[in-house]
Amino acid sequence: MRLQMAAFALLVGLAGGPALADDFKQSDVARWQAEYESVAKKGRELWTSGEVGTNGVACAQCHPNAANTHPETYPKFQKQLGKVAQLWEMVNWCIRNPLQGQQLAADDPKMTALLSYIHSERRGVKLDPGKH
Repeated sequence: MRLQMAAFALLVGLAGGPALADDFKQSDVARWQAEYESVAKKGRELWTSGEVGTNGVACAQCHPNAANTHPETYPKFQKQLGKVAQLWEMVNWCIRNPLQGQQLAADDPKMTALLSYIHSERRGVKLDPGKH
């Protein structure tokens, strides 16, 4: 076992080791930010259209500029769901009920876009999970 560990350590050392999470350039940060902004923009488009549901109602009709969504308070107990929930679960509740649509998977690109938009509207607000 000790020989195997030494061989593994040597192999990792020769291969240069894993990339560091903080090993990036300013150009990387600019590209990543532009990609985020693009996804958040798509989220705003979905938010303000009736595309997410089936009855023509848009998220923005109840929540203009993502008002009263408070992403900084999730996870929290959500009365409509009867449990502690993540924000994407509440977004799905709204899609299923007021918008009369089909829920989205947590990793659906549309859900990512919607959540990106909601969070972008609350930039700078302190995290406060569980708050009502």
